[in-house]
Amino acid sequence: MIETPYLLFLGDAPDQLAAKVAQGIKDWRPEFALGQYRMEGCKADMKVPDMDLAEAHAAGARTLVIGVANRGGVISDSWKAVLHTALEQGFDIASGLHNLLRDEADLVTTAARHGRILHDVRVPSVKYPIANGVKRSGKRCLAVGTDCSVGKMYTALAMDAEMRARGMKVSFRATGQTGILITGDGVPLDAVIADFMAGSIEYLTPDNDPDHWDLIEGQGSLFHVSYSGVTMALIHGGQPDALILCHEPTRTHMRGLPGYALPSLEQVRDTALAMARVANPACRVVGISVNTQHLNEEEAAACLAEVEKRMGLPAVDPFRHGAARLVDALAAI
Repeated sequence: MIETPYLLFLGDAPDQLAAKVAQGIKDWRPEFALGQYRMEGCKADMKVPDMDLAEAHAAGARTLVIGVANRGGVISDSWKAVLHTALEQGFDIASGLHNLLRDEADLVTTAARHGRILHDVRVPSVKYPIANGVKRSGKRCLAVGTDCSVGKMYTALAMDAEMRARGMKVSFRATGQTGILITGDGVPLDAVIADFMAGSIEYLTPDNDPDHWDLIEGQGSLFHVSYSGVTMALIHGGQPDALILCHEPTRTHMRGLPGYALPSLEQVRDTALAMARVANPACRVVGISVNTQHLNEEEAAACLAEVEKRMGLPAVDPFRHGAARLVDALAAI
């Protein structure tokens, strides 16, 4: 088990979105987020106390969590001095990066010398099956996005909180490192061998009660040429009964791909639904989640009204305004 509370390591994150792992922990498990450690040049801020390692350990932090999700998932050489010192001062380290802590011989040596643990969250712990496409009991909802990092996890977590408050049967199914650090369980989908990705989602969402909902954390985008594979695995392995479209309206291009424009919500609806109906012909799109964090209240209201009128579906920002209308749409199925 990863010991809590955490000191969130933001490193030299170039913007707030680059620290999305730390942001997710702070927003959904604030009791875990004791403080943050920022290096020179860091442009992210979780609005929790800035602490050095000694202060954080004295305050009770036990694990340094690498809260940055950079392109390629690498451990920067500039971080190494901090990571070594953290181990020496009594911290375990947890990371969801593709660049595994256990593959860094110098960190392994330091951890062993001081009796500390290196937690690689993005390592599959189960031998997953190949997907078989057999229909499972229970209900499933998947968030699909116009782009990466538009709010798919936040949408599922907000719906999970609303459904639990209503006494509905529900499970949030984490599929990425942030979700796993928040909930303590899940599938690190983008680290699963390609042939077994869809099977891992079948494994994650087994047979259940007829009125139980699995809320599957979305990943990537069908329209993002770097990460479309994980989205397809979720669509076919999840066999969703319902899709929630997720969008961030201020984006001018796909994240990390300035030569690619964002698809329209209509394109995502039509493409994702066609793919979902391969595995579940009854799948339908039931609502739209719009990430309005960069809009003021008036702009957000206008944006949501326009999207709802255009798409003919409830359009909400579930983190800003609550997920009740999206849950209402699920309950109506």
